[in-house]
Amino acid sequence: MKEKLEIRAKSGTYPLWIGTGALKELAGFLRGRNPSKLLIVTDPTVKQLHLDTLLEEIGDDFPYGVYTVPKGEEAKTFREYERLLTFALEEELDRRSLFLAFGGGAVGDLTGFAAATFMRGIGYVQIPTTILAHDSAIGGKTAINHPLGKNLIGAFHHPLAVFYELSFLETLPVREKLSGFAEIIKEACIGSPDFLQELMEEIDGPEKLVPENLYLPLKKGILVKKHFVERDEREESVRAFLNFGHTLGHALEKEMGYGRIAHGEAVATGMVFALSLSGAFAGFCAPYEGWTGDWLRWLETLGYRTKLPASLSPERLAERMKLDKKREKGRLRFVLLRKIGEPVLTAVPEAAVIEHLTRMKGA
Repeated sequence: MKEKLEIRAKSGTYPLWIGTGALKELAGFLRGRNPSKLLIVTDPTVKQLHLDTLLEEIGDDFPYGVYTVPKGEEAKTFREYERLLTFALEEELDRRSLFLAFGGGAVGDLTGFAAATFMRGIGYVQIPTTILAHDSAIGGKTAINHPLGKNLIGAFHHPLAVFYELSFLETLPVREKLSGFAEIIKEACIGSPDFLQELMEEIDGPEKLVPENLYLPLKKGILVKKHFVERDEREESVRAFLNFGHTLGHALEKEMGYGRIAHGEAVATGMVFALSLSGAFAGFCAPYEGWTGDWLRWLETLGYRTKLPASLSPERLAERMKLDKKREKGRLRFVLLRKIGEPVLTAVPEAAVIEHLTRMKGA
């Protein structure tokens, strides 16, 4: 089962194929573009597991090179960015060439930023291989990390197309599945109570995170992101709502060390924190009495952390959050919820942030 969606940004419309068999559409798309050369950017795990499948679909019509980056956030450094561009120049790519981002969100972020800046901008294609990348593969945000914070150096540069082959998800370890599923939970929280309730009823354990169960949640999550991206391409207003849970999430990643906590694990904890703030600063109205407890127990059953490690300093986390891109005149701003499906961007005093972080600390 596969389906074609369209992402309609002001700077252009592009197709997104999703489902088992989505990759079969790639060769026809490439023939229509007729690139002078392809540069496939991937990581060691995806290269070993899936590169042969990709090359079989591409066929012999185009010359190509393969560049392998470190796994995870280690790919999103100035050093890797420079190495990738050097490789592209040595491979004699030109303005008619295409980058193919073949991997998870980190590979897509780096590849997109490289494409945005190589020869002042060339085309690229997203071929996600993780659940997490369903979020980052669309919308045109590309970035690398700075030592002071995540995704602070980047550009808006939309892909020419997205081919989301769900059979690749079968090889993901459970931790990576949970990391990606956290972004679907985020999309449901800002999307609609019905979407979130469906997730809570149908995905009641990590063993349920298999492609046949994920097709509809992934499609619905993509449609939520599509809604906000099409209304606000460059995050000047409502697109910021897609960062629900990310302000603390990014601070946790930086404070604990990239790789020691997965992105989605950090975002899940960030959503718990944002919901706590929502009650105090957005007048959060739960769908029913006792809902918050049910939601927290569901997250814990799936394997997410709803408490902060006791070793973390609330004051240090607050300082990390001051580097968040949503800050305004030095004030901390968070995506909060008035109710499920009704997000709002709200300034919160630093003292209150520290107080709520302290309450969240566990053993």
